[in-house]
Amino acid sequence: MTPNTHTWRPADGVESVIAWKSALEYNEGPSSLIFSRQGLPSQARTEQQVEMIEKGGYILVDSDSAPEVILIATGSEVELAVKAAAELNASGTATRVVSMPCTNLFDEQDEDYKQLVLPNSVTKRVAIEAAHVDYWHKYVGFGGKVVGMSTFGESAPGGELMKHFGFTVENVIKTVQSL
Repeated sequence: MTPNTHTWRPADGVESVIAWKSALEYNEGPSSLIFSRQGLPSQARTEQQVEMIEKGGYILVDSDSAPEVILIATGSEVELAVKAAAELNASGTATRVVSMPCTNLFDEQDEDYKQLVLPNSVTKRVAIEAAHVDYWHKYVGFGGKVVGMSTFGESAPGGELMKHFGFTVENVIKTVQSL
């Protein structure tokens, strides 16, 4: 990512509003808001979760017990993470979803907040990002994996490309199970 730039990839309208507000208030460098071409569904959130969006990353969906797995997603991939977590939680794998619309802001948070969202005790992590995979390894660690892109220039309808590159609930679950 670009230093001193707040790069936002919002998952829906609510995150878009917070991104816009943050961009207007950020005076130490540029902000970049990257939107999906797809129509994205609104995610259900509590008032507290809405407040946490401005921290750059927050717990969007949590398991009933301590999480065994954390799915980290941004932008249009948040919906995929939420769907995969629903199936994983239903099958007995305690799964948390972290929406991370602005990694720059998340990295600026104090260690207590970062540990609340991404506790070191949970090493089974999968990041889901329809962009370059390398950047996300700092969040998934040595034991985690990234469902993402490692090539450029493919052409086909969007849905076909997403399946081709493994952006499916089935592949996310398979990736989690491989950890």
